[in-house]
Amino acid sequence: MSELSVVDTRHLTGHILEITFNDGHRSVVDFAPFIFSVGHPDYEPYKNVDKFLTFEIEDGNLNWDDYTMIFPVEDLYSNRIVRGR
Repeated sequence: MSELSVVDTRHLTGHILEITFNDGHRSVVDFAPFIFSVGHPDYEPYKNVDKFLTFEIEDGNLNWDDYTMIFPVEDLYSNRIVRGR
Protein backbone atom coordinates (compact mmCIF):
# COMPACT_ATOMS: atom_id res chain seq x y z
CA MET A 1 0.00 0.00 0.00
CA SER A 2 1.28 3.45 -0.82
CA GLU A 3 1.69 6.12 1.82
CA LEU A 4 -1.52 7.77 2.96
CA SER A 5 -1.97 11.42 2.15
CA VAL A 6 -4.66 14.07 2.39
CA VAL A 7 -5.90 15.19 -1.01
CA ASP A 8 -8.94 17.33 -0.16
CA THR A 9 -10.97 18.76 2.69
CA ARG A 10 -14.44 20.16 3.11
CA HIS A 11 -15.52 22.31 6.05
CA LEU A 12 -18.77 20.97 7.49
CA THR A 13 -19.33 23.19 10.53
CA GLY A 14 -17.37 24.62 13.46
CA HIS A 15 -14.12 22.67 13.80
CA ILE A 16 -15.37 19.70 11.79
CA LEU A 17 -13.74 18.77 8.49
CA GLU A 18 -14.46 16.02 6.02
CA ILE A 19 -11.03 14.84 4.89
CA THR A 20 -10.46 12.88 1.67
CA PHE A 21 -7.38 10.66 1.33
CA ASN A 22 -5.47 9.44 -1.70
CA ASP A 23 -7.13 6.00 -1.49
CA GLY A 24 -10.62 7.58 -1.68
CA HIS A 25 -11.41 7.08 2.02
CA ARG A 26 -13.17 9.97 3.76
CA SER A 27 -13.13 10.75 7.48
CA VAL A 28 -15.21 13.32 9.31
CA VAL A 29 -12.97 14.72 12.03
CA ASP A 30 -14.00 17.05 14.85
CA PHE A 31 -10.90 18.93 15.99
CA ALA A 32 -12.73 20.88 18.74
CA PRO A 33 -12.19 18.36 21.56
CA PHE A 34 -8.44 18.49 20.92
CA ILE A 35 -8.17 22.25 20.43
CA PHE A 36 -10.29 23.11 23.46
CA SER A 37 -8.72 20.59 25.84
CA VAL A 38 -5.01 20.90 25.14
CA GLY A 39 -4.51 24.12 27.08
CA HIS A 40 -1.34 25.09 25.22
CA PRO A 41 -1.04 28.75 24.13
CA ASP A 42 0.00 27.76 20.60
CA TYR A 43 -3.46 26.28 20.03
CA GLU A 44 -5.48 29.17 21.47
CA PRO A 45 -5.85 31.02 18.13
CA TYR A 46 -7.45 27.92 16.55
CA LYS A 47 -10.41 28.14 18.89
CA ASN A 48 -11.56 30.83 16.46
CA VAL A 49 -13.10 28.99 13.49
CA ASP A 50 -11.78 31.53 10.96
CA LYS A 51 -8.22 30.95 12.19
CA PHE A 52 -8.79 27.17 12.30
CA LEU A 53 -9.76 27.26 8.62
CA THR A 54 -6.41 28.79 7.57
CA PHE A 55 -4.79 25.33 7.21
CA GLU A 56 -3.17 24.21 3.98
CA ILE A 57 -2.60 20.79 2.48
CA GLU A 58 1.20 20.44 2.22
CA ASP A 59 2.97 17.24 1.22
CA GLY A 60 -0.20 15.25 1.92
CA ASN A 61 -0.68 16.68 5.44
CA LEU A 62 -2.99 19.25 6.98
CA ASN A 63 -0.71 22.01 8.17
CA TRP A 64 -1.56 25.10 10.21
CA ASP A 65 0.82 28.07 10.21
CA ASP A 66 4.11 26.44 9.29
CA TYR A 67 3.59 23.32 11.43
CA THR A 68 2.21 25.03 14.55
CA MET A 69 -0.49 22.39 14.44
CA ILE A 70 -0.21 19.13 12.47
CA PHE A 71 -1.52 15.60 13.01
CA PRO A 72 -0.32 12.20 11.80
CA VAL A 73 -2.22 11.35 8.62
CA GLU A 74 -2.97 7.87 9.98
CA ASP A 75 -4.71 9.45 13.00
CA LEU A 76 -6.84 11.65 10.74
CA TYR A 77 -7.68 8.62 8.60
CA SER A 78 -8.81 6.65 11.66
CA ASN A 79 -10.38 9.72 13.33
CA ARG A 80 -8.15 9.33 16.39
CA ILE A 81 -7.19 12.87 17.31
CA VAL A 82 -6.05 12.56 20.89
CA ARG A 83 -4.90 15.02 23.48
CA GLY A 84 -1.21 15.13 24.20
CA ARG A 85 0.06 14.25 20.77
